Amino acid sequence: MDAKELEEAFKQHGIRRVKVGGYDIDGILRGKYLALDKFWGALGEPIGFCDVIFGWDAADVLYDNARLTGWHTGYPDTGARIDPSTFRVSPWEPGTATFLLDFVEKDGSPHPACPRGLLQQVIARARAQGYEPTVGAEFEFFVFRETSASLHAKGFRGLESLSPGMFGYSWLREGQHADLCHAILDDMERFDIPIEGLHTETGPGVYEVAIKYDAALRAADKAALFKTTMKLVAARLGYSVTFMAKWNAVLPGSSGHLHQSLWKGDRNVFFDPNGPHKLSSVAQHYLGGQLALMPELTALVSPTINSYKRYVPGVWAPLNASWGVENRTCAIRAIPASSKSTRLEHRQPAADINPYIAMAATLAAGLWGIEQHSAPPPAVEGDASARGDLAALPRTLREATQRLSASSHARTLLGDRFVDHYVRTRDWECRQYERAVTEWELARYFEIV
Repeated sequence: MDAKELEEAFKQHGIRRVKVGGYDIDGILRGKYLALDKFWGALGEPIGFCDVIFGWDAADVLYDNARLTGWHTGYPDTGARIDPSTFRVSPWEPGTATFLLDFVEKDGSPHPACPRGLLQQVIARARAQGYEPTVGAEFEFFVFRETSASLHAKGFRGLESLSPGMFGYSWLREGQHADLCHAILDDMERFDIPIEGLHTETGPGVYEVAIKYDAALRAADKAALFKTTMKLVAARLGYSVTFMAKWNAVLPGSSGHLHQSLWKGDRNVFFDPNGPHKLSSVAQHYLGGQLALMPELTALVSPTINSYKRYVPGVWAPLNASWGVENRTCAIRAIPASSKSTRLEHRQPAADINPYIAMAATLAAGLWGIEQHSAPPPAVEGDASARGDLAALPRTLREATQRLSASSHARTLLGDRFVDHYVRTRDWECRQYERAVTEWELARYFEIV
């Protein structure tokens, strides 16, 4: 949309206020309201936005090791460019328009810590090779009969789940909680996040959504906005949700799978009716690149300490760089189907991903594989986690961060400044965890040692 088209849209929807925001390294939407006159002026020139959003962690605690910003820079403003194509009208705030931001440097180039800018650079590389990447995200999340206040009052313990029992694909539970299901389907549709599928998963109060696939940037916008928006939808009904990878030791984790394909015009270049498993040579090279770089890029798709609590046998999370045809025990599941729907499902990520970074990393690895004509190993049949001959994935954030820091591929594909900043943020995260005294330690050692 240009300014004139936006003016017409604002009149049509009775827009009286504007809300803008952008995503930080941890996938948190940082934003603010703008006066209408300031918004119209900001369409032509980036507004200022304090770069502390790249200088603190998910709890707003300042990093002690950042180079891009910090006390040594004085936390100045960085540029924030409004993307008019992200215009949405908030279903929950009548008369409010919302837009996403791209954080930029003084010369207009993407800010090295901006996740959305990172993905745009990888998409540009795909287009330079003649490809348009398409992605569809799936998220699992747990719902609780709790408010933000009660979560904190209870210390995130003893929480009441939306419903009891292990009811995967339960028509009964979906009907019993039609208020939530209908709110998800209807509100997300109104907010331009169409849902292709919604069902209960195995676990108390756990649901899964499949967001309709789209071009990679719009897919990432929808995935990131879904996580933020889902929390708003739940709160309106008196509920809370979590996208933690593994919130409870005895329950399944929450996945964040990414379905990917490359297109040239209206042709899915992953599909070849005569190829092995209907996969073209392009798809095989893409797959080979993802598998080859998966161990060293893991920190980008498993960004939290908690991510690695999901990497245990028997909970549908991959333990090695594996692939198979319709095999859900593998890190990548090849889905040979029609010329329109043949795709690769990247099953390593959990629901705690920053969608922009996860999509950028996995897409970059696949494009690298195409450039290198990388060949994947043979497809795994049976339980991939039982295979000892495949490259193991990092089992802690500390290990994954060290692998990423040492990865020349990551620095070439994603930029040294981004990787350096990201590594520093994950090192900080590890150090905060390493100094924490957990409930497990208290129960284990307090009295007995």
